[in-house]
Amino acid sequence: MVSFDEWQKIDLRVGLIEDVIIVEGKDKLYKLLVDFGEEKKIVVSGIRKYYSIDELKGKKVSFVYNLAPVRIAGIDSCAMILGAINIEGEYKLCFADDSIKQGTKLE
Repeated sequence: MVSFDEWQKIDLRVGLIEDVIIVEGKDKLYKLLVDFGEEKKIVVSGIRKYYSIDELKGKKVSFVYNLAPVRIAGIDSCAMILGAINIEGEYKLCFADDSIKQGTKLE
């Protein structure tokens, strides 16, 4: 169980994926350049099996914004993309529609 105080420390935000780059030598990884309004961050994610570059670029997605950086494949990943596994075992992202501005906090 997580206390309410602990939950309040987690900063979930909508980010606009500006660019998607294949991580060389890693068949599952993308390097994402994500715009959060006031700041841009690099996010490394193992979603290449589930989404093409065109399906991600220009989309707004939910992220854990204040996650401590983690080094993945030699790249500092400074947030975490959010999704869920569907009944077919596929990873599906939590997309936001165009009426939500990047940087908006999830409540």
